[in-house]
Amino acid sequence: MGNQIKTFLLLGCLTVLIMTFGQIAGGSQGLMIAFVFAMATNFFAYWFSAKLVLAKSGAKVIGPNDHPELHQLVEHLAHRAGLPTPKVAIVNDPSPNAFATGRNPANAVVAVTTGLLSLVSREELAGVLGHELAHVKHRDILIGSVAAVMAGVILLLANMAKYAMIFGGRGRNGRGGINPIAGILMALLAPLAAFLIQAAISRSREYLADDGGADIAGSSLGLASALEKLQSASARVPMRTAAPETSSLYIVNPLSAGAFRSLFSTHPPTEERIARLRGMTI
Repeated sequence: MGNQIKTFLLLGCLTVLIMTFGQIAGGSQGLMIAFVFAMATNFFAYWFSAKLVLAKSGAKVIGPNDHPELHQLVEHLAHRAGLPTPKVAIVNDPSPNAFATGRNPANAVVAVTTGLLSLVSREELAGVLGHELAHVKHRDILIGSVAAVMAGVILLLANMAKYAMIFGGRGRNGRGGINPIAGILMALLAPLAAFLIQAAISRSREYLADDGGADIAGSSLGLASALEKLQSASARVPMRTAAPETSSLYIVNPLSAGAFRSLFSTHPPTEERIARLRGMTI
């Protein structure tokens, strides 16, 4: 229930941001247009966020015959977790990583990269998949997917404000158009808002998913070992297919992390996660 409330709060924040942008850009008429756009965006974010995330990441849903061992492992772990078997997707990217998306366990998708499949052992893969299935079980996947869509919309609004100032100018008699100060604030603060939306996905959810994933896999050591490999490999090979707005969904940050980005990271330090896992008793 907590994540459902957070989801609706995020959708409410998205509505306010879009309507504020509409007011700034077009007064009362812009406000009405923005309201219609916000309602449509909320609808698609709630019902189709998973499809948008899969498309954004380049993940392709595969059938049982495409990768039998992977499907069998996912099915086995889902059974241990008491979950419906989710769909399985693969991202053609050499950087090792994984994520889960969907609005509920019955519509969940677990995605892994080709880099992950080529790097980890079966025990390590089970740990990673267990972590993602724990997100499904805890119903983290809807709020994460909605937040990713929200971040994308916010970044789009920032770009619209920027280009409107560059090419839109002021209307006739100095009227209309975006107020320059408001436009600059929108262009600067909207990306920061997107980062804060990502940070709103509590880091504690990653710790809970680590704990739950270890239980599902039957051992914490596989996930600990996998995280060590992912931390090292991801630092060398950032994901080509990842975007800032979807980075919170992955098991480890898929992007090169600078000091500023680290302040708003939705992921706790990987070293702390590994230490916790190695100290667990299953």
